[in-house]
Amino acid sequence: MEKIYLDNASTTTVSNEVIAEMLPVFSATFGNPNNVHSFGRDSLNLVDKARDRIAKCINAERGEIYFTSGGTEANNWAIIGLAFANRNKGNHIITSQIEHHSILEACKRLETMGFEVTYLPVDETGLVDIAELIHCINQKTILVSVMAANNEIGTIQNIKTISKIAHERDVLFHTDAVQAIGNFKIDVQDIEVDAMSISGHKVHAPKGVGALYVKKGVRIDSYIVGGNQERGKRGGTLNVPSIVGFGKALEVTSRDYIINNKRLRFLREFFVTKILTEIPNVKINGHKYQGLPGIVSIAFDNVDSDALSTLLDMSGIAVSTGSACSVGSTSKSHVLRAIGLSGTDAQGTIRFSFGINNTKDQLSFVVDELKKHIEKLRELSPIKNKRK
Repeated sequence: MEKIYLDNASTTTVSNEVIAEMLPVFSATFGNPNNVHSFGRDSLNLVDKARDRIAKCINAERGEIYFTSGGTEANNWAIIGLAFANRNKGNHIITSQIEHHSILEACKRLETMGFEVTYLPVDETGLVDIAELIHCINQKTILVSVMAANNEIGTIQNIKTISKIAHERDVLFHTDAVQAIGNFKIDVQDIEVDAMSISGHKVHAPKGVGALYVKKGVRIDSYIVGGNQERGKRGGTLNVPSIVGFGKALEVTSRDYIINNKRLRFLREFFVTKILTEIPNVKINGHKYQGLPGIVSIAFDNVDSDALSTLLDMSGIAVSTGSACSVGSTSKSHVLRAIGLSGTDAQGTIRFSFGINNTKDQLSFVVDELKKHIEKLRELSPIKNKRK
């Protein structure tokens, strides 16, 4: 039985080009980049090359890129580090209700330390209410953090507009671009972002590596202490093989962006059309036009998403009922709650996320399996009030 992977928003395969770039770093160039001897210098050269590659992809400078263990650390560092570094100016932070848990939990921690946080509502498509943002900024506001694109429903935010509004009021702007990077062009100079989080495992690099972009001149406190790495801002021996892989992955992503983006949009449109044509009583979550090309969130009426995902897994199909970071939680997705989905719609929502290796034939098979499993689950469902 062929296995079909439709959970690329959770993590991606490491590409062959990335593996080839990484392999020598495990044996031939294994030195600690903080050492001054030749082994260390060789590793440092590789780190600098990766830093240059990443900076080029987002139109930043090498010195504005700080490596982390991933998007979660980058988000925590951005929120907490920027908040404390600018506490003399105020204690108010603004974010949205549909941010990644690493943003929301960092904000909750700050609330226990004397900071005030406003969680902006979103509309039914997942877009932040711009008018509410303008209304909420006050003299104590020091930071606005809104994700570039949502990892559950794929909605792309108007981050350039949000950044402009923040800066017109002398407020810093951070964006979580972990899900967005590689899906559309991000130019930190164009959007005038002050800090931005990215991660490797969403773009065919290894897990456990990410980066935080911090604009030159922006003050940020250290988050991990105990070492002088990353220009004294982030302690810990650098994960050189993964950093090398991350740099190569973003270079490849930037190189192949146009063709990959076109392919993902084609697959998404094909899949959505087939679903809407062949399966009754479904709802597509997120923005119809302003969304990531590889993510589609679908609410299936009278269906339990956990049961459906299990049946699909038995058919060799990997999907998700939401963010991988929320697995194990018994509560409904905070993103689906924020866009106003009813309890039954949220309970029946599946996220399908496509990759460049998926095919039309695979998606046709997935729809056939969905039809079979959904018919069975609806027959067993105690809920009779189907969507009209």
